[in-house]
Amino acid sequence: MTRRRVVVTGMGVINPLGHDVETVWNALLNGQSGVDYTTLFDASRFPTRISAEVKPWDISQHVDDPELWNRRGRHSRFAIGAAVQAMRQSGALQTAIDPTRFGIYLGAGEGTQDFESFSQMMMAALQDGEFDIRQFTRKGLEVLDPLVELEQEPSMPAGHLAAYFNAQGPNANCLTACAASSQAIGEATEIIRRGEADVMLSGGTHSMIHPLGVTGFNLLTALSTRNEEPTKASRPFDRLRDGFVLGEGAGMLVLEELERAKARGAMILGEILGYGSTADAYRITDIHPEGRGAISCMRMAIDDAGLNPNSINYVNAHGTSTAVNDRVETVACHAVFGDDAPNVPVSST
Repeated sequence: MTRRRVVVTGMGVINPLGHDVETVWNALLNGQSGVDYTTLFDASRFPTRISAEVKPWDISQHVDDPELWNRRGRHSRFAIGAAVQAMRQSGALQTAIDPTRFGIYLGAGEGTQDFESFSQMMMAALQDGEFDIRQFTRKGLEVLDPLVELEQEPSMPAGHLAAYFNAQGPNANCLTACAASSQAIGEATEIIRRGEADVMLSGGTHSMIHPLGVTGFNLLTALSTRNEEPTKASRPFDRLRDGFVLGEGAGMLVLEELERAKARGAMILGEILGYGSTADAYRITDIHPEGRGAISCMRMAIDDAGLNPNSINYVNAHGTSTAVNDRVETVACHAVFGDDAPNVPVSST
């Protein structure tokens, strides 16, 4: 049986460099950085006071009911902004499609945290020096938005997109941290290959620039503390790297079965040729020092595509700008590409 081919017919993005693909692409070409001092909360007492925040944007350019979407979690708003862009470019729904053949597969993390309201609840509960659960609950009923509990669910963006686009096909989330969006795109590709859907909206969305997120990564000593040079803090594979910078945003692709895309005259932006997924089963905070997981994953994707390592002319790395990760990824690239490794461009987005 001939394997169904999967192509990309739409792209959308909301991130710290801009709110559409063209703006973000031009910013990348010009070497611009989206990192600056944190404004979403008071980070003045944190070891890391910088982040890559999405600048204010007008959601009404993407949806007809902005007031409703402004009540959604920050990650859900990013998701709809990027998704609408991708679907508009694709035009996939302009041709009749069985809604059960149209699905959503997203990479996601923990949902929006309403820290301002949570802080008010904690203060109310600790007025007498001891924690009073009754006061905590009572204050919560006063200050919390009714949707806050739902919006903390990682599955909410995928659910919102399914409802917005009437996508009644496969709907799933990939919760694999930094690999989530790439893995979601790979799994969405497999769904189309298997004939379970004809169109998949896939990508990822996340926002964790909040006190808990920054505290956790500071405790792991994973974040850069180069606060005096925000735009130079994240420096993957650099000799002076000292950690990564937290960011936020969303990126979406419309994946479509090739023959369907051709039949409707779609502009084909690219093709998903191969996909690999592995785990090195080493430590929750560290990759295997020999890069075993990364090596087997890259080889799996190359084999799935029917290519040879010397066919690869670009690698988009994890590139966390940490001492251990960048060294091991370099080892992995040399293992996979051999003598060609120094000639294969590598960057991290």
